[in-house]
Amino acid sequence: MSGLALKAFLTLFVVMDPVGLVPVFLALAGARSPAAQKRIARKSVLVAGGLLGAFGMGGAWLLQRLDISMDAFRVAGGILLFLIAVDMVLAQHERETKAEEEESRSRSDISVFPLAIPMIAGPGTLASLMILVTEARVYPLGLTLVLGMAAVVLALSYVALRLATPLGRLLGQTGVNVVTRVLGVLLAALAVQYVADGARGLLGS
Repeated sequence: MSGLALKAFLTLFVVMDPVGLVPVFLALAGARSPAAQKRIARKSVLVAGGLLGAFGMGGAWLLQRLDISMDAFRVAGGILLFLIAVDMVLAQHERETKAEEEESRSRSDISVFPLAIPMIAGPGTLASLMILVTEARVYPLGLTLVLGMAAVVLALSYVALRLATPLGRLLGQTGVNVVTRVLGVLLAALAVQYVADGARGLLGS
């Protein structure tokens, strides 16, 4: 159980990348009042948490209705995570941040989009959660444990958003990029493992 908890925590931490949220949050909400920033951070994390909880508990049912095997989902999720990892390593998120900043100027509420979706609970996070939930079925409280680790990472994301201004000053853009690139390399390795496990299952079936 402890191995599953550690794997779930590290996987979701790497995919969500709380440190990488800091420059995005500052670009979108840095000019707003501290009270508004607190409200945006809280709502974005709660919305992301609700989506992750719903997907974690109902994702398997959805895959069954669509007649998608878990091995096929592992391969697809691995490919998706690898593409995200490449963007993280190359710091491609900087360009996305600028585009989102332009769009946010016409939005009064940025907590749902783009913060909750897709920055926190994006496709990579949902795919990783679904794979972890499937692997956790062999444990009596596996689902509860995985969702609990997701809640811990969401709490860390909330702390990162609340401390975005001092963290931004402390790390600077270079520091954030270094952390994001290291996490990107780890995510790429995890993605390859997902593809390998899924391909092994598909070829063996």
